[in-house]
Amino acid sequence: MPRLDPVRAQTHAVLAVVRDVLGATLLGAYRHGSALEGGLRPDSDLDLFGIIARRTTDAEKRRLIAGISANSRRRDRPPGWRPVELTLVVGGEVRPWRWPPRFDFQYGEWLRAEFDAGELAPWPPVNPDVAVLLTIVRRRGEPLVGPPAADLLDPVPRADVLRAMVEEMATLLGDLEPDTRNVLLTLARIWSTVATGEIRSKDAAADWAAAQLSAAEAAPLLRARDAYLAGGDEAWDELMPAARATAELLASRVRSSAQSELPEVGRG
Repeated sequence: MPRLDPVRAQTHAVLAVVRDVLGATLLGAYRHGSALEGGLRPDSDLDLFGIIARRTTDAEKRRLIAGISANSRRRDRPPGWRPVELTLVVGGEVRPWRWPPRFDFQYGEWLRAEFDAGELAPWPPVNPDVAVLLTIVRRRGEPLVGPPAADLLDPVPRADVLRAMVEEMATLLGDLEPDTRNVLLTLARIWSTVATGEIRSKDAAADWAAAQLSAAEAAPLLRARDAYLAGGDEAWDELMPAARATAELLASRVRSSAQSELPEVGRG
């Protein structure tokens, strides 16, 4: 029997955990993100999304965290496997669509300290970014369990997608110093989507945004793109003023692009 490549092997392993814990409660599961949007990069997560019939119990959350950790945490996962990002939404909470959106469960290694401290739900009760995630999964999600995502998810109105992206920017700008590369790339991706309606990969969005900027304005963004493609950490200390200026410029371009559809942005 042929061996699965690492991405498929890890996907199967994580999905087995989810199915074991949730059983028939799992209505649909989908892979999305870098694996489907231009290829996994050295530091890319394995992005998974699930639609469930009801909210998870605390006992189920504990089992999900423990089982996924064994397949995601650096010290535990097999060679070639990646950090996992898994989001679960309750179907009846997102269909019919309404604002503000929420999810029931999320696993990500950025939540490791909270999980290790015993927290089962270290996230806000509502999260605007769910609007963007649902749009991505509905358009491009690869079905792993259940029907195509469009059969279980309503389309999110463009105004709500834009609102979610604009609301995310304050958090992004606050995270610039500890997460410079990803913040710059995410801002470029938001601008690209708001301006064109297309959801590009991070590096493709950086290329698109850089073409709209001067060489000096684009330099920090292209550095972030190159680091993303190569993998590994990079030092920004001496470049932080330039990175902040580019981040603020990208955020400004997002607001300008969104203002015609979200007039309240111009009043903020």
